[in-house]
Amino acid sequence: MDVSVRDAVVLHAGYPTLKEGLAGLEVDAVELTVDRGLRVRALTPVEGEAFFDLSNPSGVESFRRQYESAGIRPAGFLLANNFNAEDLEAELDWVIRAVRLAEELGVPAVRIDSAMRGEREMPFEARVQRFVECLRRVFDATSNAKVPLGIENHGFQGNDPAFLDAVLEGVGNPRLGLTLDTGNFYWRGHPLSRVYAIIEHFAPHVKHTHVKNIAYPPEVREQEREMGWQYGKYVSPIPEGDIDHVRVVKMLKAAGYDRDLCAEDESLGKFAGEERRQVLRRDVDYLKSLI
Repeated sequence: MDVSVRDAVVLHAGYPTLKEGLAGLEVDAVELTVDRGLRVRALTPVEGEAFFDLSNPSGVESFRRQYESAGIRPAGFLLANNFNAEDLEAELDWVIRAVRLAEELGVPAVRIDSAMRGEREMPFEARVQRFVECLRRVFDATSNAKVPLGIENHGFQGNDPAFLDAVLEGVGNPRLGLTLDTGNFYWRGHPLSRVYAIIEHFAPHVKHTHVKNIAYPPEVREQEREMGWQYGKYVSPIPEGDIDHVRVVKMLKAAGYDRDLCAEDESLGKFAGEERRQVLRRDVDYLKSLI
């Protein structure tokens, strides 16, 4: 295991560039968002450009050269895909191209978003069928690749264990698993003891992680809550929340997980200036201590 940080989180902490932020945090791995133009953020701007365009070979080579020379490795590619997009063919083409790029660049995992447009209005079986069909097409188109895809437990349907189980079973490909967000099942309203049971259930399928935490009042920790209940108020730095990440990491290790713990502290907006960097540094040091 190692520690990584999301690109957006590094910048939210107030660092002007990824390179400065990763150096300040003493982290050498970063999860990178891939937009629909196949652009990823540079460690430092190149000729005034803050992104590398991976849709062309020169952009791929420039990206590879900058990251390798800095000793920084991409811990994952993050896709905010929508498998109920109006132009589904274009959406799938983008996902497939991103997966192929991850394979080419040695990126160890690709995060797949579980959220879909209009998901709450669709019957459960239809949602599962749509997701399964889309992922099968992605795997068929990247059959020569080995890079795993991790569905994040994100939003309404992604934090439903029944949905995740049905998709994993329906796709039936060992390259498919979860990008486990350690805070999102709790955010969804599951009681804390149930969160641990869910994480343990899915631990053998984890391909990638996002680590965050929430500090709810003691009297509501074991209650069912509405989705996202007062999240902005109670989201917390990773070491301060209710979720015991010592316990979570033990579950992951026992299941054979050996990839990154990726810091995704969404409480940074509650702090100002230099304090944000201090909070994120404490998150990183805490995760290192768990490893």
